[in-house]
Amino acid sequence: MQFHAVVLASFASLIAPFGGFFASGLKRTFKIKDFGDSIPGHGGMTDRMDCQFIMGFFAFIYYQTFVAQHKLNYGNVMELAITGLSLDEQMELVRGLSKYLENQGVFDPEIVACLDRALLARR
Repeated sequence: MQFHAVVLASFASLIAPFGGFFASGLKRTFKIKDFGDSIPGHGGMTDRMDCQFIMGFFAFIYYQTFVAQHKLNYGNVMELAITGLSLDEQMELVRGLSKYLENQGVFDPEIVACLDRALLARR
């Protein structure tokens, strides 16, 4: 937890302040004075939030990449196998799973041999 806090704090103090420079360059490119009129004469609320936009984006990406736990379940794996694999790749997956289950003692070698014959005949 402390490591993640140090990473976020380092980014917030070293990199995020450059959001103001980026926004200033963007405004100069489009020749506008400020991004809004919510605080008259002070550039609007979005001019006050440049650093927060960059920090929020970084925090989201950092969380999704290094902190969040992505759990798979049977439905996700099946959907990925069906939609993401070709027919030959699906058959190879079935063969690989049957070999794994044979090594674990769940399947008899006869079942795996029968499955291999059926898959080879299908090709």
